[in-house]
Formats: sequence, structure tokens, C-alpha cells
Amino acid sequence: MLKISERGQSMPPSPIRKLVPFAEAARKRGTHVFHLNIGQPDVETPPSILEAVRKADIRVLEYSHSAGNESYRRKLVQYYKKAGIHLGIEDIIITTGGSEAIMFGFFTCLNDGDEVIIPEPYYANYNGFAVQAGVKVVPITSYIETGFALPPISDFEKIITPKTKAIIICNPNNPTGYLYSREEMEALKEICLKHDLYLFSDEAYREFCYDGEYISALHLQGLEEHVVLMDTISKRYSACGARIGAFITKNKAVLSAAMKFAQARLSPPGLAQILGEAAIDLPETYFDEPKREYQERRDLMVKRLQEMPGVFCPTPGGAFYAIARLPIDDADTFCQWLLESFSLKKNTVMLAPASGFYGTAGLGKDEVRLAYVLNKQDLSDAMDCLEEALKIYPGKVSIHQATNADVIA
Repeated sequence: MLKISERGQSMPPSPIRKLVPFAEAARKRGTHVFHLNIGQPDVETPPSILEAVRKADIRVLEYSHSAGNESYRRKLVQYYKKAGIHLGIEDIIITTGGSEAIMFGFFTCLNDGDEVIIPEPYYANYNGFAVQAGVKVVPITSYIETGFALPPISDFEKIITPKTKAIIICNPNNPTGYLYSREEMEALKEICLKHDLYLFSDEAYREFCYDGEYISALHLQGLEEHVVLMDTISKRYSACGARIGAFITKNKAVLSAAMKFAQARLSPPGLAQILGEAAIDLPETYFDEPKREYQERRDLMVKRLQEMPGVFCPTPGGAFYAIARLPIDDADTFCQWLLESFSLKKNTVMLAPASGFYGTAGLGKDEVRLAYVLNKQDLSDAMDCLEEALKIYPGKVSIHQATNADVIA
């Protein structure tokens, strides 16, 4: 009898997308669904970068260099320079989205059975990448009470084994929105140097820092050989469908090995590279408006959440996500109930249960991730839905209502 591979069986479903069938069913019933479950921005993709693709004079859409078009990589060198990251074009491989950059990191730096430490809650797709690469994810817990600050370095020391080869961070963080401080980044530097670990740094949201300074892993002097930076234009330019990212490292051995994986998949998307290259030519003021818009949305949503009885939501410092603790028995059940059994004025809201962002079983059971990617009116209406739903949800529980005073800075 034909069987599915062990890898296929162990591949986890996406906590972000697993409730999609229930959302589709709700729409068929005539219910409008406010999607706060997925980080799909509604900010308009810059028209000029789409126009660059339309105007491209192409007779044959050829393979590009496996590392990506040289003209694009040269422009990226200038882009990163403005962010305080000094590179040469030989340090950059253009990838098919940030996802392929992460995969290249796993394949290049880790062997089957090796361990990678990730502060939880973390971007759920890291689990899938780890399964594909035969790598074990070792979670280290950060807590909502501290706003999801980096766990103490002493906690990292407790779980490092001879099989530990890397630490992954996302800064600003998805799913928490936490912005790691320079002190936290320096602490990670010291532990990576001490134990000879790679530091994988997912920096997809660098333009969206609201309450602190953006610190790249490549800002850490003396750690250059250990850093693998994974990047994407998806959220930066509201271009998720382009599937263009970057794998960046100053470690020549790592870069050389990654190039073999890049050659195996031939080349990154050709038309999307034209789009990405055009994006570098946007004025430096381009990010002012989307950043202001996301910050206003954050302030609106977090204020509404903090005003709801029994809800606790620390204010995220960056990206466009927040995690909230709700007075509910089970977030998976609640999120499905919202789509199957609840509506307010023919509206409901779709959230992502936070349990799928934790690697430790049982954590996040009363938490949800919300992506503030809708316009402020829709976001306000979505909060109306959530507030009313929490009043009548059959699985509502009484818990301590935390306040901002409970958050340790």
C-alpha cells in the first residue's frame, strides 16, 4: 500500500491558514470576515514598481544568475548601507521569498538532528522549514507578562547541547511585535561567540519600528562570521506575491554552500527581481506614510483590546502584529466559533490561535495573534466584533485582567 513519507506526516499545518475553510463557509453564508489572522498588508503596492515590470523590454524571459541579477544586488548594497549594514554584492543571494532564504540557512548550516533554539512564540513556518531540513527546534519561552522580551541568557545556557548549532530571532518579531534592544542583541552575540553558534536573523519588518531602535544582527561587531540574515520585500513594499527575498552573510564558506542550493533551483523569479530593483529607487520618504499608518492602527487596536474586560495585550514595538491574552478556555475553539457561530451586523473576525506559534505544548492556549493590516475603520469594526463575541462566548472564563503596570520594561 502506498504511504506518505514520515516527513510529509510530520509536516505541521499552518496555524495562520488552517481556519480558512471555516472563513470560506462564513462568507458563503453572507457573513463578512475581517481578516486579522494573516500578515497580508492592505497598503497599496507602490504603483511605480508595478509599472517597472509592465514597461520592461523583454523578448525572452531568461534565467537570471543563480544569485540574482547583478544590477539588483548592486542596488541592494546601497539599500543596506542606508540601514547601517555594509555589504558587497558577493554577500547576497536573491531568493524566492524570505522562505527560501530561511531554507538555505537550514540546509547550509545544519545537519540532520542538529538543534536550533528559537524564542517562542515564533513564526510558525520555522517548524515546517525545520521538518524539511531534518532539524530539531528547541523553544525557549518568552512571556506575555514581560511583553515577550528576550529570555535571560542563563535560560539559553540551560538548553544548549552539543547538537545546538544556531539561534533564530525575528526582529521586529512576528508574531509578537517585540523589538529587541541593543542590550538583548549584544547578549545574543556573546552566547553565539561563546558556544560557536550561528545567529539566523529574520529582518523582514525593519522599516516598521515604532518605539525603539532597529538593531540588525549585522550591526554586531565581531559576530560577522556567525550571522545569516534572511530578508524579504513582501511586507516592506506590500508585495507579498512577488516572492523575492535575500540570503545574506559575510561568511564565505556559508555563502559558497548556499550558492549550490541556489544553483539547484536555477534562479529566483525574473519579473519580481525587476519589481524589487525598482523598489530601491523609491524616495527615502516612501516609508513615512505606511509606518505612520501602521503605528496608528497599532495604537487603535491595542487601546481597544486593553479596554476589553479580561483581555491583556502588551504594546508591540514593531512589525504589525500583536498577541493578546483573552478570557477564553481555548483559542483554537474560540477562533473556530467566531467563524462558525458568531456574527455582529453580519460581520465576524478571523484570528490566529497563538498555540500554533509556540513549540512547547500547552502554551498560548488562551492567546491569539492579531495582524493590524486593515484600515482603521475595518479594524475598529473588527474590535467591535471581538468585544461582543467575548461577552457571549460559551467558553468564557474569569481571569485576572492585567494592566500595563504588569509589563516589565
